[in-house]
Amino acid sequence: MRTNRSIPAATVIPVLIYPDVRAAVDWLTVAFGFVECVRIGEAHRSQLKVGDDGAVIIGDVRSERCPPRAGEVTHSVMVRVDDVAAHLARARAGGARIVMEPTDFEYGERQYEAEDPAGHHWTFSETLADVPPEDWGGTSLAPR
Repeated sequence: MRTNRSIPAATVIPVLIYPDVRAAVDWLTVAFGFVECVRIGEAHRSQLKVGDDGAVIIGDVRSERCPPRAGEVTHSVMVRVDDVAAHLARARAGGARIVMEPTDFEYGERQYEAEDPAGHHWTFSETLADVPPEDWGGTSLAPR
């Protein structure tokens, strides 16, 4: 894949819509530790870096694009982190609403879920062990 400094390098890039792009970027950098890389207009879009190779684009409301409505969860973005406890502390301090406290799962991950001020749901996941999918009822289909 060719590189282009005008778009994040990640293969999959969620684009999340917020009523106030600048406020969302400020909140996401403080609460979740994301890093703003590219700003497109003052209130149109922003590209954020997540970890070493992740990215998310924050977009403005226009036409049919709108943030989630209260009481609905249409998506969740999963982000891998090194330390769920430390990340959770930062998110709480930043004002995130914790939807699920840290939980250890049989597939080798410790995860917590949070909701940001616009209603987007985020799952943060720390790897505890390399567990074959067959050990917990999954099926391996394609090599990674």
